[in-house]
Amino acid sequence: MGQLLRVQNFMVSSDGFGTGEGQSLERPFGHADPGELFSWAGATASWPNRTDPGGSRGLDDYFTRDFARNIGAEIMGRNKFGPQRGPWQDEEWRGWWGEEPPFHTPVFVLTHHPRPSFTLSDTTFHFIDADPATALATAREAADGKDVRLGGGATTIREFLDADLVDTLHVAVSPVKLGAGVKLWDSPDELLDRFHRDVVPSPGGTVTHHLYWRK
Repeated sequence: MGQLLRVQNFMVSSDGFGTGEGQSLERPFGHADPGELFSWAGATASWPNRTDPGGSRGLDDYFTRDFARNIGAEIMGRNKFGPQRGPWQDEEWRGWWGEEPPFHTPVFVLTHHPRPSFTLSDTTFHFIDADPATALATAREAADGKDVRLGGGATTIREFLDADLVDTLHVAVSPVKLGAGVKLWDSPDELLDRFHRDVVPSPGGTVTHHLYWRK
């Protein structure tokens, strides 16, 4: 199948929003509570930020572990990288993740305002002004034969879906309703013209996993 473009562990509300309104430095997900969206992953044994032993095993833990499997590069939208809009007012901003970003690969940030690349730990961020197909070709070259992860946000995933470039998606649907924000879909059924789907409840009962793969 070659190098796949994969959406991994993307979280949405029951009404289809990947993030809320009013993103800011203090609130990366706007009015949404990230704890409500991410709690299923944070409860697993393999959650990378876990400081105490324990955590759940099983399917949720598998998805948490699978996040990094065979990934050689990531593509993300600018608002996953940070809250600024328009020309960069502050190139000191280096992402939400501190000195040890969780990607461990090259990351390609889509922006109409490119800026110099920089490296934190084993992650290098590149800023590119490119359409989805060009961005994917650039990321595939950097991925050195491995797959590419499409990290989000929802607008970026929709652009790549509309360009028919996504091979597999895993979306975790939370029971919380947001009512406003950035929407991935109106209904999970929207993608069934192009994808097979399995729907699997989380063993912890907190989310429902929607798994899509290209027909």
